Amino acid sequence: MISWMQKHNKYLVWTIWIATIAFIGAGFVGWGSYDMSSKASSVAKVGEIEIKQVKLNMAYNNIYNQYNEAMQGTLDDKKAKEMGLVKQAFSQVETQAKLLNFSKEMGIVVSTAEIAKKLQEIPAFQKEGHFDKEIYDAYLKSKRIKAKVFETTLEEDILIQKTFDLLTVDAFGLEKEAIISAMNISDKIAYTILTLNDVTIEKDENQTKSYWEMQKENYMTPQMYALSIVWTESNNTVVTDEEIKAYYEANSFNYSNAEGKQLSFAEAKVQATQDLKVKMSKKTAQKAYIAFKKNQLESSEKVTLPAGDSQLSDEIWDTLKDKSVGDILKPKVVGERYATIKVESITIPRVKTYQEAYAQVTSEYENQAKQKALLSLSETKLKEFNQTDALISDFLRLDENVSLPPLTQNESFEFVKKLFTSSKEKGIISVKDTLVIYTILEQKVSITDNNMTQAVERTVNKLKQNSFETNLIKVLDEKYPTELYRGGLTN
Repeated sequence: MISWMQKHNKYLVWTIWIATIAFIGAGFVGWGSYDMSSKASSVAKVGEIEIKQVKLNMAYNNIYNQYNEAMQGTLDDKKAKEMGLVKQAFSQVETQAKLLNFSKEMGIVVSTAEIAKKLQEIPAFQKEGHFDKEIYDAYLKSKRIKAKVFETTLEEDILIQKTFDLLTVDAFGLEKEAIISAMNISDKIAYTILTLNDVTIEKDENQTKSYWEMQKENYMTPQMYALSIVWTESNNTVVTDEEIKAYYEANSFNYSNAEGKQLSFAEAKVQATQDLKVKMSKKTAQKAYIAFKKNQLESSEKVTLPAGDSQLSDEIWDTLKDKSVGDILKPKVVGERYATIKVESITIPRVKTYQEAYAQVTSEYENQAKQKALLSLSETKLKEFNQTDALISDFLRLDENVSLPPLTQNESFEFVKKLFTSSKEKGIISVKDTLVIYTILEQKVSITDNNMTQAVERTVNKLKQNSFETNLIKVLDEKYPTELYRGGLTN
């Protein structure tokens, strides 16, 4: 997923940048942000369109959230910088600017009524199914975005969508027939499954140690931190129902379910209560920080942790990496309490000795040796393939659930996808750590039903649309040059 996004980010017009509603939902979480001086300034000019700083900030927030979701919440600013998310964000707003140049050149316009309708349809700004201006205003205030800027973004989304709608061409009959023919083909195969359990290797200490010698720079001890921590609890903080209600109403956009729908007060009350308690205990934590700094308060505990340990937050570890021995961090939230942390000592990473790395090195070397032995065995089995000793499948199709014991359902589906993209009558297909040796016994073409025809038509239309959009953008790259006002935005 991550590699696909990085490779195609320039053409993710619909899946990332244009999805303003997705940006809003993710924006509530408050992940990732990017700033470069004044938000009113421009960072570049594309054709006749200036790219404002605020637009780049919004695009960066959106793509940050997309990656963070794909990485299951592990993305931080350091990783984002390493992955070049600022450059990806600029690539997206640059592409959008080229499309807007083209739309305006073609005379396509958007009415204020269309913008209002789009705004009112955004679920995040609705209460009980209706647009709520207070929620909208609170969102703009929390993100420090002017209504004019946000609504201009909506206008541009609609403008580009209308442009593509006008240029869309549905599938031709010959195109649909070609896809249907491919999808109607069924293969019956004979197959044999090989796994790592089918091979054995002799343990060789000399080979293992040689492997470590070549790879030892990959086996490092973690950077260790000896820390003194003062904990400030929030659970004993007293809050009233009225205070919780007021806090929720001021921050209601922060509480949504997995689908992005805003939670009611009753649904969000437990979390809102805890959030309010944490907020109200901040002053107590700040007083503890001052006392600790003046040696008037003893630490709650002393711990030694490897960098990145889950006992502390990513934000704290990101701050600690720039700190020195003796530094004290201002209070940071960890779970439902504040931590004031002093760096007592730092142990720099070093290459592990062979004995320290032995278990990991042995496991990785043996796995590599087994993979090599498994591939060699599969090639021998393919040359000597005997149908009488193999398993025989039913007729397999791409559009049907298949089962190829002992593979799981997902593994069977993965195998079939690879089978139908291969031009070989017999061969070896890898599915995770399993190798499938197969030969096609029989092939047939099924009769097409109406449901398939409709599904194929939708698929072909989508493929044509994607191809058209990609090629259009390539043309616009030449038509509308980019003038950069700042460095670091492109490769």
